Amino acid sequence: MDTRLLDAVRRYADAYADGDGIAPTPIPGLAAIRATARTALSYQIPRPLACLVLQGAKHVSMGTQSLTFRAGDSLLIMADVPTVSQIVEASQAVPYYSLVLDLDPAIIAGLTAEMAALRDDDAGPVRIETTDEHVADTALRLVRLLERPSALPVLRDSLVREFHYWLLAGRHGAAIRRLGLPDGHVRRIARVVALLRSAYAQRLPVERLAEVAGMSPSSFHQHFRAVTSLTPLQFQKQLRLIEARRLMLAEGANASHAAFSVGYESVQQFTREYGRMFGMPPVRDVAAAHGRSHVAA
Repeated sequence: MDTRLLDAVRRYADAYADGDGIAPTPIPGLAAIRATARTALSYQIPRPLACLVLQGAKHVSMGTQSLTFRAGDSLLIMADVPTVSQIVEASQAVPYYSLVLDLDPAIIAGLTAEMAALRDDDAGPVRIETTDEHVADTALRLVRLLERPSALPVLRDSLVREFHYWLLAGRHGAAIRRLGLPDGHVRRIARVVALLRSAYAQRLPVERLAEVAGMSPSSFHQHFRAVTSLTPLQFQKQLRLIEARRLMLAEGANASHAAFSVGYESVQQFTREYGRMFGMPPVRDVAAAHGRSHVAA
């Protein structure tokens, strides 16, 4: 792979990465990532995105699917799906670098209306492909634009649109296209996911979620699982547990407070389900995470 993009991302990430290795940019949805050591497991429900790995390697699991992508690969996430990720190849001498851009359904919808029809694609919402040279070239011009602040407001939108175009023109274009269909199943489920994200601590009957999606309960359940790989109840449970973990790690909440804050009525049930998801009970998990951070410091 051409090293010019790696060099440009390295310069930006080395200068602006925060303590978590994330270097935000003035371009909405675009960030550079840097890591100098293997990271702990990260539990997230990311929004649809494209991640171009430029150096090192990252491992991502979603349900029963497990993928490792390396320099020269692109990870495409085309639905809000719970993932477990870990940077597995990184060191002080050879850091991990990647470039991440959120996918914009409005841009995709506009481009889809102008492009030729694409063959349908029923594969899952997480893919890995070799980074297309046109995608890499557009990404390079985007990163170089960061060095020219006066040109940013004039050129960034056209370059972000071009980035989306080349993704749509690639072999996973049909799956990406679904993000832009205003009445498509992916967009309908996205409305439900947005509600679950904002109201994860509330009781949300399937009938209400189906109404938000504009589907019958049985059709909604089927399409929700097809898009996210989980049932609505499983999805909400994972949202609650991920938020509870964040409360304990970032805000110092104890297990009881975290459990009740995210909607659990039983600390025992919370502890049991937390252990299933994260591999150990809350107190031990938090202690282990703090121990890792002290070692890293």
